[in-house]
Amino acid sequence: MAASPFPSRRSSVRSPVPTEGHRPEIDGLRAIAVLLVAVHHIWLGRVSGGVDVFLMLTGFLITGSLVRAAERGRIRYGAFLARLATRLVPTAVLVIGVTLVATRFLLPEIRWRDTIAEGVASALYHENLYLALGSVDYLARDDGTSLFQHFWSLSIQGQFYLLWPLPIGLALWWATRRGTSPRRSLVIVLGAVFTVSLAYSVHITRSDQAWAYFDTGARLWEFALGGLLALFPPHLNPAKSLRVLIGWAGLTALVLCGVLFQVSTVFPGYAALWPTLAAAALVVAGTTDSRWGADRLLTPRPVRYFGSISYALYLWHWPVLVFYLEFTGRTLASPLGGAAVLAVSVALAAATTPLADRVTTYARASRVRGPAMTLACLLPLLLGTSVWTARLDAEQQRLEELLADPRRYPGAAAIGAEHGEYPDPVHPAPASAAQDIPRTYEDGCNQTIAGTEAIVCEYGPEDADHTIALVGGSHAAHWFPALEAIAEQQDRRLLNIVKGACLFTDAPQLYKGEPYTECAEWNRAVMAELADLRPDTVFTTGTTTSMDTTAGFGEEVLVEGYVDRWRELEALGIEVVAVRDTPRLGFDAPECLATGSPEECSAPLTDSMAEVSPLEAAEPDLPDNVVTLDLTDLICEPDLCRPVVGNVLVFWDAGHISATYMRTLAPQLRSRVLSATGW
Repeated sequence: MAASPFPSRRSSVRSPVPTEGHRPEIDGLRAIAVLLVAVHHIWLGRVSGGVDVFLMLTGFLITGSLVRAAERGRIRYGAFLARLATRLVPTAVLVIGVTLVATRFLLPEIRWRDTIAEGVASALYHENLYLALGSVDYLARDDGTSLFQHFWSLSIQGQFYLLWPLPIGLALWWATRRGTSPRRSLVIVLGAVFTVSLAYSVHITRSDQAWAYFDTGARLWEFALGGLLALFPPHLNPAKSLRVLIGWAGLTALVLCGVLFQVSTVFPGYAALWPTLAAAALVVAGTTDSRWGADRLLTPRPVRYFGSISYALYLWHWPVLVFYLEFTGRTLASPLGGAAVLAVSVALAAATTPLADRVTTYARASRVRGPAMTLACLLPLLLGTSVWTARLDAEQQRLEELLADPRRYPGAAAIGAEHGEYPDPVHPAPASAAQDIPRTYEDGCNQTIAGTEAIVCEYGPEDADHTIALVGGSHAAHWFPALEAIAEQQDRRLLNIVKGACLFTDAPQLYKGEPYTECAEWNRAVMAELADLRPDTVFTTGTTTSMDTTAGFGEEVLVEGYVDRWRELEALGIEVVAVRDTPRLGFDAPECLATGSPEECSAPLTDSMAEVSPLEAAEPDLPDNVVTLDLTDLICEPDLCRPVVGNVLVFWDAGHISATYMRTLAPQLRSRVLSATGW
């Protein structure tokens, strides 16, 4: 065996952070962390900071393992990753598979496609990226709580396992090259990772917290903190009395974290130092052998048992909770219901942990068995989800072929017309309604909540005689399919300049109750683009029917600043077509239809629309370049908004019009636009 790259450090003095041997208080720390996570999820509907403890401990244990391997002469990264996979993958795949089967039989079809996608993302360790992309997408569906969203932290851990050999290897290479201490090199490299990642985490949390929460780069410093802690045992030897104080301070801070912080809205950033440093304090305190030490609460056998099943308990508690909430209609568990959720989760964790342990023991007997066992677990899951998705796609394709017949799917043309029963299924099907949105989203042409750049996408011939610019928020964006059809018929050029939840005005706006500064910046950028491009017409919303009071509106209004903006366009010689905003149901139409009838899923028009259009009332004061349109009668009946018209789903969520329905009203929109503008 090659000589160890690390000097031997055996101390006759006790060390509160031993380099080897079982650490019973760490089992107890795992137990506290997973119970904090479960209790906060089940009864408080909050995040506790317990996941950050797991991330820090992962860095501590994995770095320590790699360092010991280096001390023995060589790090076998392939074998290291294979061992991790055989420990982690079987339990995860079992939970994912059982959850998917339960979804198929217990949840409506509308939940299937997204659940399948998240199950696959979780199995392949990129659920955090899936959620991060959804968190910045204003049009991301809210179909109820995701069954797999707790896998975000496991995905980050999986990515850490793949990334961590790089800084470890870099440090060892540097030490060999420079002839310096490998331990010192590791401290420098991991210190750099800690510093850079923490600085990035603070920055991205301030600018885009929704993305930062799931961002691996914003969490790497938590692993690095654990890694640094694993490198310092010879230097960490405080007196017993001090260790007792450190232990109690750490345990108290850890328990209070989720109570004092709204973790889900302020983490990671510097706020995540609270639970990670609290856990680090408990690791430093170690086993004090004092009757007054906090470790006396962490080391009893029942507590350590919870630590031993913490991984499976973390995996099971969330889907059990979500199914419970689905079937009770609650947003938080009752005291008895929550106790039942926790008991069932513990029972499942207790049953599955020994099975996973047997798989791990079997796989360790051979270098080949580990990777083979991992594939044997993953392949049936991936194959099953592929077949399920293919069947959903085939049904979707069949419906799209039927859609070509206007007698089967007249859509908006059916309003006010006599018609019989429609034998074919509604299109789009409620289960796939979330995909029936303007193609501009798929093209990356609609700015996200956090973005400020005015993204301009062009459709149609560049040499067209007339250019139309579609400008505004998502309620402007859903007119794109109809405008695109008109542009093709009229040989027009169509520009798409849209940002989620952002109205086309320079008046201050709110998003979820907070000042929407990104919208203000985007509006300024849009005006600069319009001044440069000089389209002939701007098509935009003329009112807002927002039912979200956190946006600053609660009824249909002509938004402050709209008319001033239109006057600015008048000075540029640009015509404005201001369309009255579309009605909103106030509840998710596809989800309602999955369990109820169209009559049960209808809403009075006056729930979201004024009795008299604010545009009509303001008509005498509007600039000469503005023409107004009101197409409410093409979407709703005089007093009622139905989720389905002419066998076509009108709303793909609570208030956005489906792309398919928009295309069916394109002929009427074209007629009214031509009449109003004289194009």
